[in-house]
Amino acid sequence: MPHELARHSLLSLLRKTQVDKELIDYIIYGTVIQEVKTSNIAREAALAAGFSDKTPAHTVTMACISSNAAITTGMGLIATGTYDTIVAGGVEFMSDVPIRFSRKMRSLMMRASKAKTMGQRLSLLSTFRPNFLVPELPAVAEFSSGETMGHSADRLAAAFNVSRKEQDEYALRSHTLAKQAEEKGYFTDLVPFKVSGVDSLISKDNGIRVSTMEQLGKLKPAFIKPHGTITAANASFLTDGASACLIMTEEKAKQLGLKPKAYLRDFTFVSQDPVDQLLLGPAYGIPKLLKKAGLTLKDIDTWEVHEAFAGQIVANIKAMDSDWWCKTYLGLSEKYGAPDMSKFNNWGGSLSIGHPFAATGVRLCMHTANRLVREDGKLGVVAACAAGGQGVAMLLERYPGATAN
Repeated sequence: MPHELARHSLLSLLRKTQVDKELIDYIIYGTVIQEVKTSNIAREAALAAGFSDKTPAHTVTMACISSNAAITTGMGLIATGTYDTIVAGGVEFMSDVPIRFSRKMRSLMMRASKAKTMGQRLSLLSTFRPNFLVPELPAVAEFSSGETMGHSADRLAAAFNVSRKEQDEYALRSHTLAKQAEEKGYFTDLVPFKVSGVDSLISKDNGIRVSTMEQLGKLKPAFIKPHGTITAANASFLTDGASACLIMTEEKAKQLGLKPKAYLRDFTFVSQDPVDQLLLGPAYGIPKLLKKAGLTLKDIDTWEVHEAFAGQIVANIKAMDSDWWCKTYLGLSEKYGAPDMSKFNNWGGSLSIGHPFAATGVRLCMHTANRLVREDGKLGVVAACAAGGQGVAMLLERYPGATAN
């Protein structure tokens, strides 16, 4: 169950940091597709991991940026002096999503539970129809518009003239860089997982597949057929995963003798039209964040931007580099400019590593912290889009003496 994945991330974090459970003041987890039995999954995971029943925990949900929201919520609790030491994370378990009975079937079952006589039960049974048994599957679609995210990504790519070739090239780049980072041992934040009743150990992500442009070109459109440009290869895939990070003030870290990886310097959340600008969160969030921090694109040493779709990534870059778009939607006098691609998602991203919705935010922050060390940078930006037309941008700074272990 999902809380078991979250439990494993909590215990692995404690093992890595050597922090005692009793020192954790509060736990916040993100999740998107909820298991109804563990709706406050943060609490259930904490109890399963052996944390004190006196340690409060709550769950947040903000689509693909849920663990970003968990982190920033923790920052707020620390900034107000409410708590000192917080664990933030996220978990998603796509292998076993809750599938519901239809609404008509649920209604029939509820009424049946209240029927007191055989006559009442038989009367209800006579209203049953075979189509009541058609299940309701959770969909990666916007509730407000009914449109699937892939369909929206296809429209976005078309709006910014992002070609199929550009998308396949970016997808190939993501998988190639992820493979290189994996082979170099850079994914030091990953821990293996043992599934109960299964002999083999899951020790690495199984979605990293370096292909060729020729092979990618053979795939058919996945959403808008036959002319769409989004395929199974240039879209992020659904996967299982959990993440956890430890946040506190620098003073508290020194008091506990801990070695921080990075400062969480600043953040901003954005939201826009969920129909035509569903996936443009980074293009809105990055300029807003850097203006708030008094920085420019050139000040940033690493970029970690969530790769929902290759077309979404390229469209966001084109939006930021467009005079018309920046004037029209950001109120700027000229284009904002594009990030330096030599510093952009250099260890791959969601296209290659996978996207367990609520867990991705911590992964983006950890890659930023570790890349700043390995690439000798100072400042890194994390950005992501999310369902509902929302987005986040966060600024991280390398901590002096930090390691990438």
